[in-house]
Amino acid sequence: QVQLVESGGDWVQPGGSLRLSCAASGSISSMYSMAWYRQAPGKQREMVASISRSGSTNYADSVNGRFTITGDNAKNTVYLQMTSLKPEDTAVYFCSGRKFLFSSLDWGQGTQVTVSS
Repeated sequence: QVQLVESGGDWVQPGGSLRLSCAASGSISSMYSMAWYRQAPGKQREMVASISRSGSTNYADSVNGRFTITGDNAKNTVYLQMTSLKPEDTAVYFCSGRKFLFSSLDWGQGTQVTVSS
């Protein structure tokens, strides 16, 4: 099991940008995939962006073109660069990791992102 610690959540005005970080206790290059999820009040947790061991990425339609997921293997850290933020992006953002294809997800504790004027 890998320990994940998110940081970077904050309050930001609409149209602003934030970068979230997810520090892993082990090598992210050995993980099958890493991903960011979010959960807004009263809503189900949803996948925002994912990155595979090969570097391929996948995004939810709602954030495609605005968010970018990257990984730094040297720092064992995954980032989520968020731009053109909207009030509907307000949520707790969680980092997750999957060791193997059929492994369960490891989760971080989450970081709050609030977008409002």
